[in-house]
Amino acid sequence: MKTSIDKTIKIPSDNSLNWDVVIRPERKWFDLRLKEVWEYRDLLWLLVRRDFVSFYKQTIFGPVWIFIQPLFTTLMFILVFSRLAALSTDGLPPALFYISGITAWNYFSDCLVKTSTVFKDNSNLFGKVYFPRLIMPLSIIVSNLFRYLIQFILFLLIMMYYLLRGFDFEPTWSITLFPFLVALMAALGLGSGILISAMTTKYRDLSFLVIFGVQLFMYATTVIYPLSTAPLKYRWIIELNPMTAIIETFRYGFLGRGSFSWGSLSYSCAVALVLVLTGMIVFNKVEKDFIDTV
Repeated sequence: MKTSIDKTIKIPSDNSLNWDVVIRPERKWFDLRLKEVWEYRDLLWLLVRRDFVSFYKQTIFGPVWIFIQPLFTTLMFILVFSRLAALSTDGLPPALFYISGITAWNYFSDCLVKTSTVFKDNSNLFGKVYFPRLIMPLSIIVSNLFRYLIQFILFLLIMMYYLLRGFDFEPTWSITLFPFLVALMAALGLGSGILISAMTTKYRDLSFLVIFGVQLFMYATTVIYPLSTAPLKYRWIIELNPMTAIIETFRYGFLGRGSFSWGSLSYSCAVALVLVLTGMIVFNKVEKDFIDTV
């Protein structure tokens, strides 16, 4: 005799279940889920620690490279731009002038370059486990922030050295804008980086152009020359670079040299805001199907 057992499984509706996370295939462009990103903050710090440890693993000098890189770049700039090209440093010691621009530029460029390949570099991880994808570029911004703050200490040490040698600095009230300037650099790097990352899922050539473009982009800022010495017919191009106002304000605040303008700083803030919002919206759109194209 054959016996058949009919089992009926009742699946309750979504409203009767207490899910921690509900993953849906489609969501709106402006649904950024920032609250969910905050709930995964432990993962953010874990990724920051992983990035910091893996970057200096199996190196001879380890974290000392954080100091070595800006120091060697500063020495090269002194030799080429100060000694050979005789470019003005706005009355500041060349070492101090260049280190103030190099550390700021390094933070911005590192954030941009590393976040611009976040989809490609983490495709294996993204395809295996769910977490807010925005966590990955944010972890890059935070880990680079620690490096920048360490390099900022190097800038203060060089500044103290020249103070002891009798060089007179005149810090201004705009020194209080330092946290805001750091936030602007992070926003510019994050916004432009994730925007490029969203495009590199289909156009791989962009990842090669980014590194080359960032190097050229540096010469359109006041890293190696003060804004006051730039030719008038080209100055508007330099001022269009949002990093110019940030570097000039930094020097004006800590060293009393350079230029400060609320209009220029507001422009940099507006560009950063537009880049972050646009980048996050495009990133949110692309992350849903990037695994099929990356």
